Amino acid sequence: MPTSKGRVVIVVAAVLLLLMLYCYFSSSLRVFVSFEQEQETPDGKSEIVFNNHVFNLVAPDHLQYKQPSIVQGRTDVVTVTPWLAPVVWEGTFNPDLLDSIYQQQNISVAATVFAVGKYIMFLKNFLETAEQFFFIGFKVHVYVFTDRPNEVPQVKMAPGRKLTVLSVPSSNRWQEISARRMELIQKLIEERLLSNTDYIFCLDVDSKFHGRWGTESLGGLVAVIHPGYYWDPRSKFPYERRPQSRAYVAQGEGDFYYCGGAFGGSLREVHQLAKTCRFNFEADAKEGIEAAWQEESHLNRYMWINKPSKVLSPEYLWQDFKSRNREIHIIRFSGVIKNYAEIRPNV
Repeated sequence: MPTSKGRVVIVVAAVLLLLMLYCYFSSSLRVFVSFEQEQETPDGKSEIVFNNHVFNLVAPDHLQYKQPSIVQGRTDVVTVTPWLAPVVWEGTFNPDLLDSIYQQQNISVAATVFAVGKYIMFLKNFLETAEQFFFIGFKVHVYVFTDRPNEVPQVKMAPGRKLTVLSVPSSNRWQEISARRMELIQKLIEERLLSNTDYIFCLDVDSKFHGRWGTESLGGLVAVIHPGYYWDPRSKFPYERRPQSRAYVAQGEGDFYYCGGAFGGSLREVHQLAKTCRFNFEADAKEGIEAAWQEESHLNRYMWINKPSKVLSPEYLWQDFKSRNREIHIIRFSGVIKNYAEIRPNV
């Protein structure tokens, strides 16, 4: 018969075994989510530390949907990158299946949009079309950065969706407005989003939604292929070609040319992107260098080294002035036609 000490050991072992079994089974049924926290380093400074997100794609039991195939599907486009990241096109995903998976996870999505100066004129159309097409049925929080908060339009938002207006200073140079986006995105994540947001997308205000943009776009680091260059060889991409810049991409390097007007992913990944691009931009500025396309150049350099885990096709940022190419079956988001001389403080 076990002694008193032996019984204690048996009880403790049994409890530990039950805890291990609980963790094992629960990991197959639900999502473990942990948020970034601020903690103190040994030298007394504070730093932001992200914990990993583990999202299991668990479908509802008995969900009925069309049988998938690995031998039939889109053959007119490439649907996977050389590093095995999906390239999302119409016809490559099941929206009902994906929505049902992520609805169980109760995810929340943030979107940033910058409406500075005369760009405020595009905000109403952006917000109204987002209410029709952007992550419908999910929790969405749109953050509008503007120097004209009194001119932000009133747009009725569905339950679970909200808008926050954040004031920023105006500028005499559109390049400076563009460059500050990374700094403001970094601070937004650190100061407001850690405990209540899973994903973030950073979008241009002078654009509008035409079709679904939803859970098929979720991933760690998400890039959008630029509609103006996806048929071109990389020698024609407008990368920053000066070695003096930290946005430099040499001839013979680069994968695709990505949009600066639409990118996103998990908080952890977008925070790292914004922080790195901001640091490199500011370091360049101290040396009197401004990359060819400001934050878009730095973003392309970053994603050349840090490969996106999901790539969105040009459906996700087309251009209204372009006719639709044959492989574009749907336009989901598109830059509107505008006169830059009228809306930019300098051209």
